[in-house]
Amino acid sequence: MFWVQVMKGFFERAAASKCSSKSLTDTSSRCPPSVSSDPGSSTSKFPKASLWSSIFASALSFFETRSEPSDSENKAVRSDSPACEKKAIHIRHNGWTAAVKKAVAIGSMRRLQERVLGSSRTGVSSSTSDIWLLGVCYKISQDESLGDADSSNGLAAFEQDFSSRILMTYRKGFNAIGDSKYTSDVGWGCMLRSSQMLVAQVLLFHRLGRSWRKPLQKSLDREYIEILHFFGDSEASPFSINNLLQAGNAYDLAAGSWVGPYAMCRTWETLARFIREATDLEDQPLPMAVYVVSGDEDGERGGAPVLCIEDASRHCLEFSRGQVSWTPILLLVPLVLGLDKINPRYIPSLQATFMFPQSLGIVGGKPGASTYIVGVQDEKAFFLDPHDVQPVVSVSSDNQEADTSSYHCNIIRHIPLDSIDPSLAIGFYCRDKDDFDDFCCRASNLANKSNGAPLFTVAQKHNLSKTSSHPESSVSTDGIRKEDSFAVVAMSDAEGHSHEDEWQLL
Repeated sequence: MFWVQVMKGFFERAAASKCSSKSLTDTSSRCPPSVSSDPGSSTSKFPKASLWSSIFASALSFFETRSEPSDSENKAVRSDSPACEKKAIHIRHNGWTAAVKKAVAIGSMRRLQERVLGSSRTGVSSSTSDIWLLGVCYKISQDESLGDADSSNGLAAFEQDFSSRILMTYRKGFNAIGDSKYTSDVGWGCMLRSSQMLVAQVLLFHRLGRSWRKPLQKSLDREYIEILHFFGDSEASPFSINNLLQAGNAYDLAAGSWVGPYAMCRTWETLARFIREATDLEDQPLPMAVYVVSGDEDGERGGAPVLCIEDASRHCLEFSRGQVSWTPILLLVPLVLGLDKINPRYIPSLQATFMFPQSLGIVGGKPGASTYIVGVQDEKAFFLDPHDVQPVVSVSSDNQEADTSSYHCNIIRHIPLDSIDPSLAIGFYCRDKDDFDDFCCRASNLANKSNGAPLFTVAQKHNLSKTSSHPESSVSTDGIRKEDSFAVVAMSDAEGHSHEDEWQLL
């Protein structure tokens, strides 16, 4: 009940500040940060998303309704009566309905996923190149690539690491979100789920270490179970989609709407700040500062975002309430790295970020489907996919015997790096000041080797000669003006957009 009371206070405060936050919404939801040299996104491509989502949602609703027998049908009948035959027909009908319902819920969503992610690509190729998974390198030998593997090889170790990452997917059957009628996030919640995965990983790294692997047998680690509990689908869980939607009110987040990476990062920053203010320091579910590295802080249009060391220190000081000068810190870097497609010159830098010990991966995917990208090999990216629909589950924070199989995936999916959407967000976790200093050194070296196209840069303090602004559009280095959009688009509004041949959920 504690988190229900805490989040209820947040909802009341959010409602009380609705009018004052409206002016922020008018600016924040439409005004993106300054971004890297080729800004832009494809948020005018929504119609098919709404169309497909509506079709699948309607189909699911139809079978949810038709598959349940009426009260009269449930009445007992004599085995020798004509009604017995009718009941047998009804049972067969229900069996057929259940099969079709399953096909709609699984097959259709998988086809939708393949529509936006491309045909299913699973497993690891025959390449012997190193695999980098969230800062850990796995070396693949020639024998392994040919299928001659044992439990001690790099490929098996990679697969165990991958399957230990926490998976968040669409869920159905939870209580209606707020005043809405949504009891599922199918078709619109992939960005929220992708961001939940990133935050779940940072909690795993912080509380259990990067070397932690999911035990094959119970009982499970208490910290691991508590982390899963934090992401339950109710207001009682601090990092539920319910509370994320409330925290993103200033960005017009709402059930049934799609959200971009920038607004998603700011939403986590808002939710973390409120929880920090509402709870004791030792009871923080996210025991670290959250810093969104955004280009709007240095005001340079079209330039790469700047990680300001002074700002990071200030965030840590605020999180600790002035007790210490440095704390663990989560860095979120929202970026737009091209127009309709990612600019190829950024791909080497993106690959290199997975080699950082502080790597938390990328929230992004192909246009129309957000995923959580956790690793790279050659020119492909390995990802966890939130688009599978699973029934809602409730994991009690003290149940170390809980079934957590729905929070993990053994299927290794990958997509070409050059096909991911240019609108994305990168995450990093620094445990202490030394770790942060190491990260800054690596990031500076990466920027210096980027041939003039850094993902972001590092500076000790802001350049005071530049005036801060929140432009509604960015100007690329070649002078082309391009509207950026990190805003939310409601399902009901998506129908009127142009570019019918493409659509975008990021």
